[in-house]
Amino acid sequence: MFNCRKMEQFQNHNLEFMVEDYHEMTDFNDILFEDTESPREGVDGYIDLDFKDDFELATLEARNGRDIQGIPWERLNFNRDRYRETRLKLYKNYENLSRSPEELIKECTEAETCHNFYDFQFNTRLVKSTIVHFQLRNLVWATSKHDVYLMQNYSLMHWSSLLRRGKEVLNVAKPIEPTQFLSQPGVAFSTKLATDENAITNAVDIYHNSNGSIRVMTANNDAHVRVFDAGNFACLSRFSFPWSVNNTSVSPDGKLMAVLGDSVECLVADTQSGKVLGNLKGHFDYSFASAWHPDGQIFATGNQDTTCRLWDIRNLSQSITVLKGRMGAIRAIQFTSDGRFMAMAEAADFVHIFDTQSAYAKVQEIDLFGEIAGISFSPDTEALFVGVADRTYGSLLEFNRRHYNYYLNSIL
Repeated sequence: MFNCRKMEQFQNHNLEFMVEDYHEMTDFNDILFEDTESPREGVDGYIDLDFKDDFELATLEARNGRDIQGIPWERLNFNRDRYRETRLKLYKNYENLSRSPEELIKECTEAETCHNFYDFQFNTRLVKSTIVHFQLRNLVWATSKHDVYLMQNYSLMHWSSLLRRGKEVLNVAKPIEPTQFLSQPGVAFSTKLATDENAITNAVDIYHNSNGSIRVMTANNDAHVRVFDAGNFACLSRFSFPWSVNNTSVSPDGKLMAVLGDSVECLVADTQSGKVLGNLKGHFDYSFASAWHPDGQIFATGNQDTTCRLWDIRNLSQSITVLKGRMGAIRAIQFTSDGRFMAMAEAADFVHIFDTQSAYAKVQEIDLFGEIAGISFSPDTEALFVGVADRTYGSLLEFNRRHYNYYLNSIL
């Protein structure tokens, strides 16, 4: 079987808007107008805001009817609803294994889609998410409601939603020179995990173990999971699995890990010994995303079969809930730190925010156009960031948590 992850490079310009290949709607990108100027950098390395009117869109404009991505539907020969309808009909989800749609749909939970938990706040194209590997989409991370990190080509970018400025933090196209002074800017540690040229690192999880020490866990295409000590960068453990590992995530107490890969089955294993404690059956294809609820009892897995399955660690014989996307693989999942919401992102166009207190029966659907590079809630749960990869409308979108206190809303 052809393994797409052995392609040397799957650059973003080859996959942006698969609609061109899948849907034969080449006029969409041909008609949309690309920016003729690029943002400039100031002396401090932050992107100059001289052109912000062309690159940004805020809440007020969206309330006045402007598309949140800035797509000029009024200048096109089809409207948004027509394009969405056609895209839903013709979009071809990538699959490694075939499955019966009818059998899958029977298991899925029906959810109310009319809810709004997070409101659109801001969209910027001053920083643009890009994708190197089409199956790996955890490329956006918020460290606060004002600080977001994302991948843009070969650079790690920082976006300040407070200053509304972007800055390059690390360029991996250049030679990487580790430094022994951790108080100074630079790369603290760099190593090659495997000699196999196809042994790419598919995911990284940073967590605290049961003793409170910081650990770094890597999921690799060479079928190994490695655990590093974040203090001295020593490799503490290496666990072998029967297939390429696409994703791992560690439970809040640091004792268990979900292990997902090129298999219809997912595993739960001990983080200290690597011993498999549970074999999860139900998915129809390969899995690429997982996340744990803060209570440590529930965790979610995202699969190319277009579903997210929820599991209870106390009974792993079957999933407790199956949530279906609209058209594509579920490639990113995250819970809010208070456990109230879970977001799952499809490969393209849709992000779903579920209310966990309703048993996942209430959902907000964020409807966009473009490949989704990643999603991230801020640690305080107040913001959700979505990275969209597209030649023209690639951007970072911010959504703010809705509160039923209008005074609080006004100051947030």
